[in-house]
Amino acid sequence: MSEIIKIFDTTLRDGEQSPGASMNTAEKIEIARQLVRLGVDIIEAGFPISSPGDFESVRKIGEEVGDAVVVCALSRAVAKDIEVAADALKTAKRPRIHTGIGVSESHLKHKFKISRDEAIERAISAVRLARSFVSDVEFYAEDAGRAEPAFLYRMVESVIKAGATVVNIPDTTGYTYPEEFGALVGGLMKSVPGIEKVTIAVHCHNDLGMATANALAGVRNGARQVECTVNVIGERAGNTAMEEVVMALRQRRNYFGLDTNINTKEIIRTSRLVSSITGIVVQPNKAIVGANAFAHSSGIHQDGVLKERSTYEIIDPADVGAGGSSIVLTARSGRHALRHRIAELGSDLPDAAFEKVYEAFLSLADKKKEVYDEDIEALISDKVKHVTEVFVLKSLRAESGTGITPAATVEMEVGGKTVKQTGSGDGPVDAVYRTIAAMTGTKSKLDAYLVKGITGGTDALGEVTVKVEEAGKKVAGHGADTDIIIASAKAYVNALNKLEYWKKGKPNNS
Repeated sequence: MSEIIKIFDTTLRDGEQSPGASMNTAEKIEIARQLVRLGVDIIEAGFPISSPGDFESVRKIGEEVGDAVVVCALSRAVAKDIEVAADALKTAKRPRIHTGIGVSESHLKHKFKISRDEAIERAISAVRLARSFVSDVEFYAEDAGRAEPAFLYRMVESVIKAGATVVNIPDTTGYTYPEEFGALVGGLMKSVPGIEKVTIAVHCHNDLGMATANALAGVRNGARQVECTVNVIGERAGNTAMEEVVMALRQRRNYFGLDTNINTKEIIRTSRLVSSITGIVVQPNKAIVGANAFAHSSGIHQDGVLKERSTYEIIDPADVGAGGSSIVLTARSGRHALRHRIAELGSDLPDAAFEKVYEAFLSLADKKKEVYDEDIEALISDKVKHVTEVFVLKSLRAESGTGITPAATVEMEVGGKTVKQTGSGDGPVDAVYRTIAAMTGTKSKLDAYLVKGITGGTDALGEVTVKVEEAGKKVAGHGADTDIIIASAKAYVNALNKLEYWKKGKPNNS
């Protein structure tokens, strides 16, 4: 069994300090529920004295999560802060007060205008007061990354004696490098009497892009709690990315000998929820949770991944809830990738026909950044075959609204005969799909449904992609229209036609 590193999630506190990331109480509760599902050990729910909203968020999250996680509230080393934090935490079954003071010369001289001895006195008083309310008190030594080590050792020894249960060593300004930060934590472990009685936490910022590396260096040197946020959000350049630390420890257990309690299959779901609520879009090339994290466009990489995923992916996308790998077709893609995509689209071309399509694909790829499924279908149709449509959508009408059962009337050509039928469903698209399924007699099941806007504005052209499966065969269908219901119907009929073509097992030339 690997030793467990505790994950202290501060998305709701430090993460909210990202410009534009402010969350209301209901949104914080929604994220807190997901953090419980994710399996974090501690949720820093807010800074109660900062606003009535933060106070209420801490109070309600304490009610919501029960004893599933520790609920933490931030305070300064100020009596009123600590008292208000304790009041907000009365609903929590496992409360923690997080209090502290700056320890660097910059903070002591310019921010607090006090001596080192005065800072230690304030820290001791704050920890003792917090312990009078709760048994779990975390002390943060703000800007420890720029502090003089000997003074930091004195401060930490003092707060341990005062009753701190966790000591947080923040690289508040993202100033240090892994060797430095690791040595700082290692020095504490060797030099501070009583250090074995407390948990050492690390809280790193990303100003120089070192947050994850510094946090892991701290862990290697004795830290057993990592403070982090989802999607690396936080003050300035952000905090340590939860998803990066968790997956580094999980994938490299042979190196660290450590793990976390995180249910990694909830990582993508959590990332998307935080992004949707905060409005902060995850950069495509962000590690673990970015849209391109498991996408491959190089022909060499695509060939390797299609032969054996682990050749270019050290993480199985399914392990973080990402579904599967994505093959992006560009001018750098090779034959293997194109054949794979053609098969997904429901076609099986003989070698000679494939070569014609491949040559046309290369020519098109030189002109476009990315070649889409519709492009490939057009190339196949132009260069190889024209597929007879067994099913042709003629017209449809869908009805939905408050207090009525969604219904659809569809007119189609099925095997050369025009038929019309009405059906109902849970929503307008579901009604359309159920009606079409009944009319065509398909035995397939819907495997995936995706909608995206091709253009902007209220009159945007929308594209729908669906995947249907029958007898282990999956095919993709596409449809586009300014009316998303029509686009959905087109996509479904397109997929069913491809399935029919596949079932016949031979080219169907018209």
